[in-house]
Order: sequence, then C-alpha cells, then structure tokens
Amino acid sequence: MLTRRHLLCCGAAAGLFTSLAAPARAGLLNPCRSGIPDDLRPLLARSFDGLDPTQLWDVHTHLLGSGDSGSGCTVNAQLSQWQHPVEMLRKRLILNAACVPADAPSVDRAYVQRLQALAADFPAGARWMLFAFDEACDDAGRPVAAHTTFHVPDAYAARVAAETPQRFAWVASIHPYRPDALARLDAALANGAVALKWLPSSMAIDLRDRRLRPFYDRLASARLPVIVHCGEERAVPGAGRDALGNPLLVRAALERGVRVVIAHCASLGMALDLDRARPREVPAFSLFARLMDEGWGQHLLGDISVVLQTNREPEVARTLLTREDWQPRLLHGSDYPLPGIPAAVHLPALVRAGLLDATDAPALARLREHNPLLFDLALKRLARWRGARLPAAVFATRPHFQRGAGA
Repeated sequence: MLTRRHLLCCGAAAGLFTSLAAPARAGLLNPCRSGIPDDLRPLLARSFDGLDPTQLWDVHTHLLGSGDSGSGCTVNAQLSQWQHPVEMLRKRLILNAACVPADAPSVDRAYVQRLQALAADFPAGARWMLFAFDEACDDAGRPVAAHTTFHVPDAYAARVAAETPQRFAWVASIHPYRPDALARLDAALANGAVALKWLPSSMAIDLRDRRLRPFYDRLASARLPVIVHCGEERAVPGAGRDALGNPLLVRAALERGVRVVIAHCASLGMALDLDRARPREVPAFSLFARLMDEGWGQHLLGDISVVLQTNREPEVARTLLTREDWQPRLLHGSDYPLPGIPAAVHLPALVRAGLLDATDAPALARLREHNPLLFDLALKRLARWRGARLPAAVFATRPHFQRGAGA
C-alpha cells in the first residue's frame, strides 16, 4: 500500500525525470560531447603547464557495471525500483555522468569505453587508478546484499586495467572481516594492485576493530596504501554507518604503520571529536586537519577529489590552497564519474567565493561538456585563493603508489 510519503517522493522524482528530459533547460545532464575544440587548447596548455604527464595518476576513479558482460559487478535492486525514486534518480545521474545510454547493449562495456575515450585526450603517460569495491559485510564477514549499493570485484578491476595498462592501474577492495581477507589481500598484491579502497560507513568497517591488526600488518609490510573515505557519504549510502567515517579512526591503521590516504580530505559533513572528554560534533575536515598536523609524515595523505564541489564549504579549498606544509601530501583525484554531473560543481559559486577567475569559467564550462576529467584537472590547476595555488607536486602522484613508497 502506498503512503502519502511514497506518493510525494514519487511525484518529486517524476518532476526531476521530466526536467532531465530537457537537459538544455535543466542543465542537469552531461551532453557527452567528444573531441576537444581547438579554441579550448590554450586552456589545456595552461592546465598542463609544469606537469609531467608520466607522474599524473588520478588516484580516485570508480569502475561501475551491471554485470551484463560477465564482470561480476552488481547494483542494488533498489536503484531500479520505482518504489525508491531517489535511488532511481541517483542511478540515472551517475550513468549519465559516465555517458552510458539508457539503451546501451552493455552497461559494463559502455562505461569502460567512455572512460578510455576520455583518457585518450590526455598526454601519454597519464593514468587512472580504477577502484574495485567490495560488498558490505556483517560482523561475521558475510556479504549483505541489502547494504551493498554496488559491487565491483577485484578480478574485474584488474582485468580492465590489464587491457589498457598504459592508461589504467587498479585498486583492490577487500572487506577485512571476511574469513579469507588475508588470502584475498595476498592475491591482490600478487596481481599488481597499487592500493586498497575502503568506504567504512557504506561497507560497515570499524577501523578500530582488533581483528584488523593482522590485515594492517600485512598492508604495512607490503607498503600498500589504503584509501579510506572519511566524512559524510551521500553517493554510496550502503550500510549507513556514518559514525564509522570519522577521520580520527584512521589512527588505528597509522599506529600499525599503514600508509593512509583520506579520500576527499574528509571535506563533507560532521563527526564526533573523540579526543574530547565529552565528544561533540565538529566538521570532519577539522579532524582531518588535526591528523595532518600530528606528525604522521608520509604515512598520512589526503586526496583532493571533489573538494571544489558545490556541497563543500569554500573554506576547505582555501585551506588546501594555502597550507603549503600539507601540499606534498595532497594527491590529485577526480572521483570519476562525479565530475560528469554538471550540477556537482557550480562555477559561478566558485567565482563568488574568490576561488576562480570569472574569465576562466566559460571555457571550463565548455570543457566539462567534452571531457569531465580534463575539466576536473583544469579546475584544480586554475583554482586560486589570494594568489595561492596547488603546486605541481599535488599532481605528481605516481611515486606514492609504487611498491616501496613511503618507506
């Protein structure tokens, strides 16, 4: 039986879908253009000025798929059920961001083909770290389908990377509660994984759990970094365990000698300040800042993906642009396919915040229509605050993911 709340949600989603049918008016859809117009070449020249493309690895790139090619990928059924209109909309926006047509014969193949085409617009040497994404698990390490928004197996991420090694590397994702977690980690290491990815709030991973210590020790001995999403998570709700995204929880891994990359610099949402005798909520980014100032050195890094999105406070970008002491530990990442959602980054808002020159906004907007990955890189290269900018070192990420880095 439908409740009034269900009807209201469905009505709201229907209105949004109607808007999506007219992208020129709504400005919500990626037009998925190909090729780079000649008049945008000067913008690209500025974006790559001072960069070594062979050192440019995008450290935060998602693979997605439906499993229609035998990939083993899955997507939660709710994302295709009209009873869950918000989830349906989420799926449509993300697939459009990746230029996967609604009638694509294979979602898996269309997703990878578009990513390959975008990568081809970059100079030789630039690469993308493709994320596997493990299932959410219960306390006994058993997968929980209802809490798994999407699943991308390690084997699939490794295969896609192996098919285009000049452009892609791969990142494993292994839930540490699984009974065979260490065996899976050894297999990933043997198969060339350059990092490990966790999203604790979605996957239901408590980084403080003592059972993780052998896993941490293996990561530390292999010098394999773990990329951990901290702060609020909106795109992949999964298990919905928001408290597990507290940045301070990564100390458990750091104390075992693990190199940790905090995704997005924990730039969204609130978290409990667990260092207080009486914890209270503070911006998660402030806890990231505390960790960066604690002296962990090259064992603690932050990826700057989506820090210029509309849902981030301008103070986040201002801090990252001006903290020169942090910048050797900040890493470029795009969080693809999110840069392909036009509404994710509102360029006029960045201009008003003093983070972008108004004269650069029109060209950036056009570049986004043709290649969201180039747009994301150009935006970060052009971002300024009172003369401060991100140095080339932030985009020279490759050394951080070569075996033995951070020793």
